[in-house]
Amino acid sequence: MHYVLRTVLTLTGCVIVWLGLNVGLGGIQTLGWQGADPFLNVADAEVFAVRDNHIRFIAGVWVSVGLLMIVGALLLEQMRSVLLCLVAMVFVGGLMRLSSGDAGLLFSMEIAPSLLAELALFPLLGLWIFIATGKRQRLDTGTVLELRS
Repeated sequence: MHYVLRTVLTLTGCVIVWLGLNVGLGGIQTLGWQGADPFLNVADAEVFAVRDNHIRFIAGVWVSVGLLMIVGALLLEQMRSVLLCLVAMVFVGGLMRLSSGDAGLLFSMEIAPSLLAELALFPLLGLWIFIATGKRQRLDTGTVLELRS
């Protein structure tokens, strides 16, 4: 059954990398991979350049999250704690969306699917990872402990 989890992690990682590259290579204005509607007029080019550069950095971190998910799919047992941390990071990111205080935006079709994934699906993915990889834990001595429910 691990192959299904590995497939989900790989696909999730690929989507995250794709989203990160869209912003990382395109900046605030993106490369348009999620739609090319113009949405921004720059009033101060210097301030924009600084903020755009910060957004590219954050997108690079997002690409790294996706790459780690893909590696985690390959090394599921060894990367258990890393995968659980990544899932927690995405959940916290979803919580930060709530700070906008704009219920209309949060429940719009542009945001609600992402918010649902971040606040519900990623915790479920974390639980799946926890259960699927929690049966065997290695001690530093190389001894394997069987955890029984």
